[in-house]
Amino acid sequence: MTRWFGTNGIREVVGRTLTAPFVTRVAAAIGSVLPPPATVAVGRDGRTSSPAFSRIVASTLALAGHRVVDLGLLPTPAIQYNVPRVGAKMAVIVTASHNPPEFNGLKCIGEDGLEATRETEEAIETAVDRGVTPSVPYTRVGSVLEDHAGADRYLAGIEQQVDAERIRSRRLTVALDCGNGASIPTSPVLLSRLGCRVVSLNAQVDGTFPGRPSEPTESALADLCRVVPTVGAALGVAHDGDADRAVFVDAAGRYVPGEQMLTLHAREAVARHHSGTIVVPVTASQAVEDCVRPLGGSVVYTRVGSPTVTRAMREHRAIFGGEDNGGLIFPSFQLARDGAMSAAATLDLLARTERPLADLLGEVPRYALVREKVACPVEYRDRVIGRVAQAMGSSAERTETIDGVKAFLDGGWVLLRPSGTEPIFRISAESKDAARARALADLGLEQVRRALAELGAPTPSKP
Repeated sequence: MTRWFGTNGIREVVGRTLTAPFVTRVAAAIGSVLPPPATVAVGRDGRTSSPAFSRIVASTLALAGHRVVDLGLLPTPAIQYNVPRVGAKMAVIVTASHNPPEFNGLKCIGEDGLEATRETEEAIETAVDRGVTPSVPYTRVGSVLEDHAGADRYLAGIEQQVDAERIRSRRLTVALDCGNGASIPTSPVLLSRLGCRVVSLNAQVDGTFPGRPSEPTESALADLCRVVPTVGAALGVAHDGDADRAVFVDAAGRYVPGEQMLTLHAREAVARHHSGTIVVPVTASQAVEDCVRPLGGSVVYTRVGSPTVTRAMREHRAIFGGEDNGGLIFPSFQLARDGAMSAAATLDLLARTERPLADLLGEVPRYALVREKVACPVEYRDRVIGRVAQAMGSSAERTETIDGVKAFLDGGWVLLRPSGTEPIFRISAESKDAARARALADLGLEQVRRALAELGAPTPSKP
């Protein structure tokens, strides 16, 4: 069986693997795992190929006997929020999230609004490989109905999660960088409803991403960092292509690393609940534990990937969770990474404390974090992990193998983890001392390269 689904759906280059026949095969496979007639929601991001691919998906599912609810262009979390509210057994989202513009993909959502389980993905992959093409007689062909209320349902739900009146009373200015993506129908409206003066950047849907790359990295947000202090904004907010993440800029125009926002909201959640469980991946900063444990909170670590984090949050009844890339999860709203909800929750925090973001972040412990990557053929991953675990285990205070190898050494930790979407190893290292973090990252690079050399792997090129 070919594994088509990666960490977060299928993502391929349009016109190569991701063609009309391939999308038809996947949609037919999805239709085959659902007993007809089932209600299936379909939504999409703003990529150039997304309208066409979403029509293929919707039509194929209808011809398989299903009732399709077409939610149109919406952020991924907005589609997830709508799944149970339109009575869908599944949703198919045409999106490649933050990938470059030549990519697109398909993401499946279960009837509970969470990413589809691996078991469901495997059933779809099996059907794809077998070329299953379900069809029904003309008397049982399904329908495709457009639903234009999805954005309003989603935004109304977010407003109920925060003290909207208190936020409105502050009359904050917010600079919002939509990145030419799927947040355009929702985030500007949300901020306006919350009484903010909104200064928008890249607020026209364009799947070529002319304003900046879809991935909201620090270098990509240079314009937002300049605009925030120029217009007197309380903060800046930027989304990735499908708006399941939010990245922030403080009032002085300083980019805020994702691990700091994750820690800030984790601390806030535990403080408000006076205890509770926080769920984060193994890449999360030690600052999360530093902040929540003194307040009576606990931390559960998982493999990297929002599907793993959200399911662990449900299992442990977590009060908050998320990833250190801007993907924050507020379970009182929904178990999904959510960029708009993250923006609203941050505004709620500023309004409630009547303090600027920079002051609140000043109370969060600071660690130096270094990230690197090295090419590694997929077939060598497991053997590299085995060798690295053995080598690091002899010198580390302790090691964890939840996802790759995380070694706790004097003054910090280093994580060596194979990517779920690319033929590379990702190395993360953290320490309160920047030089030590750099040294730990170099150690991680050395260990992976040595293991590859010992295994006789091809000399890795620069990823």
